[in-house]
Amino acid sequence: MRYSTVILAWIAAIVIAPAAPAPTDSGSSSAPQRPPREAALESLLSERGTPEQLETAIENARKNGVGAQTILEVRFLYHVDRNEEEKIAAMVPEFLKLRDDFKPGESAIFGQKEDWLAVIEYAQAIAAIRKGDKVAFKTHITEAFWLSPQQATAFAPSVERLRLEEAMASVKIDFSMKLAPLGTGGDPVPLEKSMKGKKAMLFHFWSPESTECEASLPDFATTAELLASNGVAVVSLVPPGPAEFLTKATAMINPLKGKNAGEWFIDSTATPLARDLRIKNLPAMVVVSDAGKILFNGDPADDGFWNALKKIDAHLVRPDADEKQDEKTKK
Repeated sequence: MRYSTVILAWIAAIVIAPAAPAPTDSGSSSAPQRPPREAALESLLSERGTPEQLETAIENARKNGVGAQTILEVRFLYHVDRNEEEKIAAMVPEFLKLRDDFKPGESAIFGQKEDWLAVIEYAQAIAAIRKGDKVAFKTHITEAFWLSPQQATAFAPSVERLRLEEAMASVKIDFSMKLAPLGTGGDPVPLEKSMKGKKAMLFHFWSPESTECEASLPDFATTAELLASNGVAVVSLVPPGPAEFLTKATAMINPLKGKNAGEWFIDSTATPLARDLRIKNLPAMVVVSDAGKILFNGDPADDGFWNALKKIDAHLVRPDADEKQDEKTKK
């Protein structure tokens, strides 16, 4: 599955000022050397590799005089960039330890102390919602908005996710609902036909007009095959549209023929599932229990997607995670 890059608004303005050229001998052709601390900090801020590479960059930064506050800020940036909310929540104790000792001159990200404090509130809000504490979440996220209102677009997704979860609690899928197959021109068939004998159902919402959907189809096929082999029905839904739109959608899935990628349908025009499930971004995944209860609704890159599947069947682990585990076992 694709991994979305989520970079908060306050990070967008990060700029490392270029070092002033170091004096060189007139006869020297070597490039001027940057101060070690500045070079280590720039390397740290630009690190987007593996966690091991990040730790190497952090160790190098420490050796060259980069302080704990700056390293904490960069780690936060790294985990936000990778949408790793669990690790952001785990940073709360470190943030609280340094909360009142913010040093503007050492900050690599934040211009004002209020921005720093807002991030601490945000991290606490993430920790709270992961524990299911909605009261604490609302308290911390409200304080984050108050401290740094210009970061509203950064904090809003967490609020939207909570509201979506609350809305989904009252939604129940009617498996007697009939949908028209994509590309076959056949009669509409009830979802219960796909659900028969299965332990859960996955709805995959996509569109041929989305480049992200197109790019993610091969990974989706891998996931669909894994789910189908473990008793989960897979149903892909494209929005209703004109003939040329549906023809394009049909052509796009042709390479998946012969693969166990589930069934492909056109969403209902009268009672669209995308509307009832509040689908706003594509591709989107919705995991539904055999009783019609919504277990997950969101981005396929969200860890919650695989957490929900694993509760259905312990064998349902993200494919790339399986590969990494196999590599470790071989070693």
